[in-house]
Amino acid sequence: MKALILFGSTTGNTEYTAEVVQEVLDKNKVETTLLNAVDASLEVMEKDFGLFVFGCSTWGDDDIELQEDFEPLYEGMDKVSFDGKLVATFGCGDSTYTHFCGAVDAITEKAQAGGAKIDVSPLKIDGDPDDVRDEIEDWAQKVADLAKAA
Repeated sequence: MKALILFGSTTGNTEYTAEVVQEVLDKNKVETTLLNAVDASLEVMEKDFGLFVFGCSTWGDDDIELQEDFEPLYEGMDKVSFDGKLVATFGCGDSTYTHFCGAVDAITEKAQAGGAKIDVSPLKIDGDPDDVRDEIEDWAQKVADLAKAA
């Protein structure tokens, strides 16, 4: 199965997490493409990927604000069919905010509305992802197992 890991990162935490996810998927022989949202267009979601792994940080205290580079992709997801595709989502945030990792929830909901199959709970990281690398690897292994079983 081919997987796209698409992330938006401002401070580097979400990028670090995406790289750890890629390492685990690669170890499990899942063919991955890692792409920063700043370098992506909506057309990439229309390519022949069976698995989409979306990572996005969350900003804003009063409203959910997606990482700025990811926002145009999120807005365009309504035009993408995820029928028959596996989708997994992750993000980094700060639990002191009202909408802790709210971007992850918003992306998950939009992918589900587009027909995505989501069989693994979203990964929400509070603070420095390096402190929870084992948790990231365990989550990524679940994603890899789903990809291999599909």
